[in-house]
Amino acid sequence: MARQSPLSSILAALLAAAPPGAVAADAADSGAPSLQWEWNARLRVESVDDDAFARGAEATTLRLRAGLRLQSASGFNALLEGEGIAAAGGYNSGANGQTTRPTILDPRGIELNQAYAGWKDDAFSATVGRQRLAFDNQRWTGNSGWRQNEQTFDAVAVQWKFAREWSARYAWLERVHRVAGDDALDPLARERALGTHLGEIQWKRGAVAASGYAWLHRDRDLASASTQTFGARAVLDMVHDGNGFGLAMELARQRDHADNPLRFSHAYWLLEPAYSVHGTSLRAGWEHLGGDGAHALQAPLGTLHAFNGWADKFNATPPAGLDDRYLGAGGAFGRARAGGRASWQLAWHDYRADRGGARYGSEWNASLGIPLAKGVTAALKFADYRADAFARDTRKVWLQVEYAGSR
Repeated sequence: MARQSPLSSILAALLAAAPPGAVAADAADSGAPSLQWEWNARLRVESVDDDAFARGAEATTLRLRAGLRLQSASGFNALLEGEGIAAAGGYNSGANGQTTRPTILDPRGIELNQAYAGWKDDAFSATVGRQRLAFDNQRWTGNSGWRQNEQTFDAVAVQWKFAREWSARYAWLERVHRVAGDDALDPLARERALGTHLGEIQWKRGAVAASGYAWLHRDRDLASASTQTFGARAVLDMVHDGNGFGLAMELARQRDHADNPLRFSHAYWLLEPAYSVHGTSLRAGWEHLGGDGAHALQAPLGTLHAFNGWADKFNATPPAGLDDRYLGAGGAFGRARAGGRASWQLAWHDYRADRGGARYGSEWNASLGIPLAKGVTAALKFADYRADAFARDTRKVWLQVEYAGSR
């Protein structure tokens, strides 16, 4: 059973005490607070052929998520959300012990996904409880939403817009609930006790946005995972009517933190220019995650599937670090239907070590998304990793249908 979180007591008190006051205030002023059901159903078939295993993996999973959201005119809000995952097939889920097959990290189970209370106005918001968190492009902190069981946090989070072009975000994380679920055979893959502080200052004017951040990550269950990361990010977006130039740049330094017994200092940088013409976006990129041969820069709270290839070979950065140089394209096509147009993506990655320069391998990624009806989308996705000096050749195919709505 998961350990009891101190935030649970705070959340329970807020949910018990705040709604009646909010109801009374709204009833007197502008009516009762609104209650809204939200749901999401995602059916996915995933196939993995990894040359490191004698047999491949096949997983058919169905994720059902439902929540009840309360919102009041006074600014109070709350969400209670649960999810269940049904699964079939031959694959290693991290919980079923099928270690002779490749891993598909979508285990069956039933969990409380989010349970938080908060308050929000035009300039300030705060939430406390189990919640989804995403900072910037989710490289450092995100919900790993591609997996059927997303990553959530027991946290206190605040956001403040203190001037026209300036805002600040802060979050204190007490615990992370990881995508492997509560039944993972490895206890550290289920959840981690944290003492993590995330802080960011953001500035935006016209087509330019910039931020400076400090991620002070303390892992109380695995001291060697504790890190401090300081950095800055800038984005230029000059795309208008499907045409124009864009640029993303980021620079950071990661060091050991808290009671980490290791000593290290690693550089991170990202450079990604892009150009859009008639709605088709072309981009090139260079992402660098430093390593010294014994230890490398890591992003354990990030949405890792979105970076360094969909085959997920580099979710943990190799000790010699990683240079990922890539080309990509994407866009929409066809007539709008069901509220959107069909979309496509194509990318190629070249992976090399930071220390020593060895070529790890290369990878092709491709995807197609099609809206089927209101709230219903279908997706086909493919990854093909070709190994040189890291891991083994791996091919992955996904086919999924997703339905989301509210009432």
